[in-house]
Parts: sequence; structure tokens; C-alpha cells
Amino acid sequence: MSAKLSTVDDRPVLRLERRLKHAPEHVWRALTDPAELAHWFPAEVDVQLRAGGAIRFTFPGEDTTTTGQVVTVDPPREFTFVWNDDTLRWLISPDGDGSLLEFTHTFGRGDPAIAKLAAGRNAAGWDVCLDALDARLTGRDFTPPTRWHDAMASYVEDFGLGYGEVLADGTIRFRRDLVWKPVDEVRALLPDEPGWHVEQDPLDGTRVEFTEAAEADVPAQLARRHEQLDRLFAATHGVELPDWTSEQVESVRKHYAERPTQG
Repeated sequence: MSAKLSTVDDRPVLRLERRLKHAPEHVWRALTDPAELAHWFPAEVDVQLRAGGAIRFTFPGEDTTTTGQVVTVDPPREFTFVWNDDTLRWLISPDGDGSLLEFTHTFGRGDPAIAKLAAGRNAAGWDVCLDALDARLTGRDFTPPTRWHDAMASYVEDFGLGYGEVLADGTIRFRRDLVWKPVDEVRALLPDEPGWHVEQDPLDGTRVEFTEAAEADVPAQLARRHEQLDRLFAATHGVELPDWTSEQVESVRKHYAERPTQG
């Protein structure tokens, strides 16, 4: 099932659901037992299973550990913790002879507009995690994907994260999340022209920003740069996209002509 993106109290929130053919008690164990988490969560987890307890994450290939705090432990109904200022809430409810798992990820750190840019990659990642969780519960083998571009790009489009804007001073601006691509590798892919800026944050990953003065035909300019940013994102994943068709160009240009673009 596809993730949904909304805004709650000015913060971006991802929401995913899974209907599982397992009793809430079984789902609860899969969510909170470190031995079970190892089969589907992307990090090694050590948790003090009580409100206010520490929850620690160690990712493969990393020596350092990050620590969050448990907020709610209500077996077998709710498990909520805060990690790097983001709130992850797992809510389990009976659903026939199985369970409904409702998961929300609230991005609590920094500028909400910047935090929102990472929703595409996070949605794709959580999709895979929940698929792996379901496989673990049912005793199936699960092989995680090795190529991520298509899923992430699909969410970027669904969530409207690829669109540029026109700032109050007449500058057009695009901002795109590039996951954790090394900055030097991204710079090697950039066009040889001014206006491109790349930065990497240890918590938020790599982001590219492009700005330039608005031209006479702003919708056409935005459509042209939109395609360029799509191709850059794909290139960071080793994917070469075909040129947009004239129909695609016109569709996106028309969309820009009809939508508010003022930032």
C-alpha cells in the first residue's frame, strides 16, 4: 500500500498502513523485540521497553550509535519513540483474525519545507521495511531491493516534491533531496552553469538547490528545469532517463501555468 504525506501542526507526516494476518501480540513482538527487529529494521536496535527508556540504533558499517527515547509502551497496542527529533509511532489494532498496523513518521527537525523533501526516500524505505516485517511474520524469505530510483521518484512525483517555485524577488528555485550521495559525486553530475548548490547534512543527507532569474515564459522555464532535476536525481542512482516527450513537456508546462508557484 502506498504511503500518504500530510501536514500536522506545520510538520510533515508520513503515514503507512499494513493489514497483517497475525494477532496484535505477534505484531507487537516483531516491533519491539530486538531479535525480531533484526529481520526487518535497517539498524541493530537495543531498547529499554518503557516510557522514557533509551532506544539505540547501530547501522551496518558504522561504529557510532544514535540514541532516541521511548515515549509510549502500551502492549500490544502502541509503541512510540523519538529519534533524531522525528517521532515514529506504531499503532496496532485487531482486524478480524489479524491486525491493522498504522505507522506514522513525523519529521520534527529543522525547517518543515526542508524536512519534507526527504519524504520520498523515507516512504520508499518504510515500504520495504514493512514488506520485510510482513515476510518475517509469515515465515517468508525477503530480498530487499538493490535499485531504489523508481520507487523514490514515484513518491517524489506523488507528493509533489519535484516542483519548483517562484520566489518573491522573481527568482525560480528548485530543491531536491539526493539521499546520501557524496557531494563530490553530485557536483560531477551538475551542468556547467551557475545557480547550482549542493550540501550535505549528517542527519538529513544530501540536497541540491538550483536558482536563477525568472524568464519571460516562466512555466516553460520551470518545466525545462524540472526535467533537468529529474534527470539529475536519476543520474545519482546510475539511471539515465530518456528525454521527455513533447506531450510530457506540455503537460508539466501547463501544470505550472495553472498552479500557484509563488514561494
